[in-house]
Amino acid sequence: MAINHEKEVSAPLTPEEAEEPGVFVRFREYMRRNPLLNTTWRIGVFTVGVTVLAGGLVMMVAPGPGILGIVVGLAILATEFAWAQRALHHAKQAAEKAKEKALDPRKKRRNTILAVVGGVLAGAAVIAYLVVYDFTLPWRIRDYTPWK
Repeated sequence: MAINHEKEVSAPLTPEEAEEPGVFVRFREYMRRNPLLNTTWRIGVFTVGVTVLAGGLVMMVAPGPGILGIVVGLAILATEFAWAQRALHHAKQAAEKAKEKALDPRKKRRNTILAVVGGVLAGAAVIAYLVVYDFTLPWRIRDYTPWK
């Protein structure tokens, strides 16, 4: 079976077929033409992006979707800054490697076994602590009368 490698040249688009840029694209072009508006826009994007990125970093140690916050913050910054585009690209590559590593059947099995053994050991440690320090539940005390 032969493959045709020749590029097909189509007829030029009519004005009705030509797609006009969207409202956001026109708005952003207008902003870029005015240096003061462009600087203000970039400062706003930087402020919002760094805030979301900082929230993601905080959520790495606090409850919350930290990785998502970091990626969204970098994506916001990447709309205006080349350094953020590079950082986002590296983050995406690292996430892809982590996904491949996590889906490896041998490592998945090992992690499951470690989690179960760790859970059993933690449960045994809690029970041993309660036995050593003679913990009794309040409803198990026979002489307990709260109105005395």
